[in-house]
Amino acid sequence: MSPLTPLFVLLAIFALIFIVTLFKSIRIVPNKTALIVERLGKFHKTLEAGFHVLVPFIDKVRYKQTLKEQSIDVPAQDCFTGDNVQVRVDGVLYLQIMDPKKASYGIREYISATILLAQTTMRSVIGQLELDATFEAREKINATVVKAVDEASDPWGVKVTRYEIQNIRVSDSIMDAMEVQMKAERERRAEIARSLGEMETKINLSKAAYEEAVNLSEGQKQRMVNEAEGEANEIVAVARATAEGIRKVAEAINSKGGSDAANLRVSEKWIKAVGGIAREGSRVVLSADLTDLKSVVFRATDMLE
Repeated sequence: MSPLTPLFVLLAIFALIFIVTLFKSIRIVPNKTALIVERLGKFHKTLEAGFHVLVPFIDKVRYKQTLKEQSIDVPAQDCFTGDNVQVRVDGVLYLQIMDPKKASYGIREYISATILLAQTTMRSVIGQLELDATFEAREKINATVVKAVDEASDPWGVKVTRYEIQNIRVSDSIMDAMEVQMKAERERRAEIARSLGEMETKINLSKAAYEEAVNLSEGQKQRMVNEAEGEANEIVAVARATAEGIRKVAEAINSKGGSDAANLRVSEKWIKAVGGIAREGSRVVLSADLTDLKSVVFRATDMLE
């Protein structure tokens, strides 16, 4: 065996170690990933997506952080509401690393710390609400948890984007009581709706009756007005016709021979009237002297004048 053989073997081993170390110093960082590099145990730089070469034996990748948004299940926990009812709540927390250096050195395990902080905040928020408000105020609870956890996790380089409550569970006895309460509430609302419907119906009927009475009274009023106007117009027309007839009679009397014609006409009317008075089997007493027709005509003429 040649004395140089162990030396060649040792050089080969060192060469192999150097080549392996050289290959390990070459890092290709995927997208949305960050590597924290330490040089001689001290933070050196953050490697972002791309091709990077480290100094062998001096630089070392200490932490690997993902920059994607992460969803973390927050385990179910027991909480007490403001009216001392025990509920069991679980949820989902969404967060994203904004500063890989802070996430690596700011806290040991940011995920578990964020979960514990979300649970603590959840218990505090639910403790301020009554049971009924707990089911109705999910958005308010989510917003409060996000704000509190985001402010607390800011020194860790973590951004909490949102929190969603998955389930709110209560005991079977509380659930039965809630169902009874909701049934009573639904019946109360139905009774109110029914009474409001009846009230609306009565109001509509009374309005219809009122409008009908108003329309009838207006119709009667208009009919009476129309009848009064018709009677007035009739009276005026009759008066005008009578006046016109009297005027024409006066003109006829004042004309030549009119007086004689009037006397003749009056005599005829008088005789006809006297004839109409007498009936068979009856007696008629007249104040006029029928043997003196001239005096009768004169009297009738005087009365006409």
